[in-house]
Amino acid sequence: MTAAYAAIGRFLAAPPKIADRSAIMVAMPRPPNPEVRRRLLEAGLELVHARGFTASGVKDITDAAGVPKGSFYAYFDSKEAFAAAILEHYWADLEARLLPILSSDGTARERITRFFHALADEHEAGDFLLGCLVGNLSLELGGSSEPVRTELVRILDRWDAALTRCVRAGQRGPGGIREDLDAGELAAQLIEAWEGAALRGKVTRSRTPYDRFEAVTVPALLR
Repeated sequence: MTAAYAAIGRFLAAPPKIADRSAIMVAMPRPPNPEVRRRLLEAGLELVHARGFTASGVKDITDAAGVPKGSFYAYFDSKEAFAAAILEHYWADLEARLLPILSSDGTARERITRFFHALADEHEAGDFLLGCLVGNLSLELGGSSEPVRTELVRILDRWDAALTRCVRAGQRGPGGIREDLDAGELAAQLIEAWEGAALRGKVTRSRTPYDRFEAVTVPALLR
């Protein structure tokens, strides 16, 4: 027994060394890096907007972002989840830069016209090659990807709400907006007509559909 206790004492005093502690350290997951996620989103947004979702592979995205391919799934559960995150990123930018026009100075009719004019300017800056990402991914994934469809619905709801507030302000005060239709109904019709103009502008690579929307469709809906 004395010899056994002595052996236990020696073991506790000097436990055996682990042969390769680096293997354990490598196996530990790294904490998420917000900068890497941002680079993936920005690179992915540019590629998907230009090529479409199907034509943009994960390796294309990680190469453009300058990160290892294996990093992709550390930040996104699937490519479809990534597409939803791209939409969220795209809309957050527009929401921050352009939606404030709808609550700026001027009559409601003027603000609505300025807002869609600014959107058309964005499309023109890309030579009308890209179109609206909301419309693009609605066509490509809206019927087949639930994560993307859910995000599209969220974006359209927020867009509807912002336009509805502006339309309603024009119905109740200066702005001369018709009152025979609900503000939400008018807002939805504006968005639907805009997406049609953006789609045709992408096909024709021309500002004409956007100008027609601004000069004819908006006044006809808000009369």
